[in-house]
Amino acid sequence: MAERKRAAGAVNGSRCNCTALRKATRRVSQLYDTALAPSGLKSTQRTILAQLGRSEPASVGQLAEALVMDAGALAHTLKPLERDGLVSVTVDPHDKRSRLIKLTRRGRAKLAESDVLWAKAQTGFEAAFGRVESDALRQALQLLVSDRFSSVFEEALSG
Repeated sequence: MAERKRAAGAVNGSRCNCTALRKATRRVSQLYDTALAPSGLKSTQRTILAQLGRSEPASVGQLAEALVMDAGALAHTLKPLERDGLVSVTVDPHDKRSRLIKLTRRGRAKLAESDVLWAKAQTGFEAAFGRVESDALRQALQLLVSDRFSSVFEEALSG
């Protein structure tokens, strides 16, 4: 029993940045998913709709890059959105090998419907974490997804 508690403590107190980020991401995603549940969207789906709302039409590659996702994983996540009529996926007339993704009228309405729920989730996050801390966290996370961070990280691995 004591050994099991020590093992659990080691997991909880891990110094691994990746583990800490993954755990935090899963927890926050669970909370946002709960907040968004009345809209029928998961946080991952709403993120895609919101990104398309800012930059449509977008190819799968462009959207994957903007979301820092693998194109294959994005294609998998797009299927239910397309099935439900929230996005359309068409052949790019300029490059038949590429697909263009756009919000449909129904997708825009679903995104608008989820805006109030998302705002409540944001308010809940900032109430729990702090407004100043939330701003600082978003800034730190922007660095983590930057090319500069990746370059320095990869350089450190080879050095």
